[in-house]
Amino acid sequence: MIPVTVMVAGEGTVSYRIKGRFGKGRPSRFADSFRPIVAWNMTWKCNLKCAHCYINAMPESMLHGLPTEKMLDIVDQVAEVGSPLLLMSGGEPLARPDFFEIAEYAAGKKLRLALSTNGTLITREAAKKLADLGFVYVGVSIDSHIPEWHDKFRGVEGAFEAAMRGLRYAQEAGIPTGVRTTITRYNVEHVVEVVRLAAERGVPRIALYHLDISGRASELRDWLPTPQQYFWLLDRLIELGRKYAGVLEIETVTASFDGIYIADKIAGSRDEFLQLLEVVKAQGGCGRKIVSIYPDGEVHPCQFVSGVSLGNVAKRRLREILRLDNPALKPFIETHKYLRGPKCSSCPFKEYCQGGSRTRALAFSGDLFADDPYCYLDVHGIARRWGHKH
Repeated sequence: MIPVTVMVAGEGTVSYRIKGRFGKGRPSRFADSFRPIVAWNMTWKCNLKCAHCYINAMPESMLHGLPTEKMLDIVDQVAEVGSPLLLMSGGEPLARPDFFEIAEYAAGKKLRLALSTNGTLITREAAKKLADLGFVYVGVSIDSHIPEWHDKFRGVEGAFEAAMRGLRYAQEAGIPTGVRTTITRYNVEHVVEVVRLAAERGVPRIALYHLDISGRASELRDWLPTPQQYFWLLDRLIELGRKYAGVLEIETVTASFDGIYIADKIAGSRDEFLQLLEVVKAQGGCGRKIVSIYPDGEVHPCQFVSGVSLGNVAKRRLREILRLDNPALKPFIETHKYLRGPKCSSCPFKEYCQGGSRTRALAFSGDLFADDPYCYLDVHGIARRWGHKH
């Protein structure tokens, strides 16, 4: 995750509330490999049919995953590890009939809770319950300012209106909220308007997810933005980060090389460039500062890398799975040492970026540690410009 607004303007909103203040000269130390953020995919069921769903969730799925008793044990395991944040996700987590029973149990364990949702099932009653349980954040998926585009991408007519209503209910309940937008070549030009919409609605955070090629998104390989679109987007985000600083923060996800581009564009000196690189490095990433637990208890390096299992919490304690001597985990703790694509393996910034998305590398080459094809940066030119060697 790249904190665009923190990098370009030294300001944060929701991230500061959750992680504390960080930035140039003060990289984030919020999570680490021993006690990562846990993204908990609680169910395969969802009331939408999103084209890019990395977990293949569907309305007709009856597979919620593990029973309530096992889910409560997972809460115990997350608390035992000391995770700084439990992100409850899906599918659609609110589709689980026992969602609030599990959430209440987690709140009783003093876990810091966040919700990742499509927003359509958030009623006023549900929002009040989330607030009463102390949820620190609710992120709602909004993929365009154009309702028809969002609805088509999400597979259900009326999804945009329902998501915006759920977002409003969460705000009225006093919960810090955010918008989550997946970027493709077909909606990249909507980003400026989505950011404006979020700011107008009083939403303090927007997370822009670069399309990752897993689950149903495996059919969307040609939906990645072009190089021209990518650079246009990053330049707009730098402008928007400055414009809305202190009101709304912008972050990007699954393309850590965004931070290299931003550092190169805004740094006024070599020292500042290096400080910005440290901000990028401290954000961690797949398997380093975040892991994912799927509905069947399988632990993956993150939500998108479902082809790699670190272990199963129904069979083995999470604290054991997250040991750094776990051979399945080690390549994600020090990914830069395993990169073997010609660009990523020779990149002067690989210790900061860690190679971008491993799922995009796998999808396009068949090799989990190949180059991320979405990195369009002239990394060696950037390194020469700043006298940076690795």
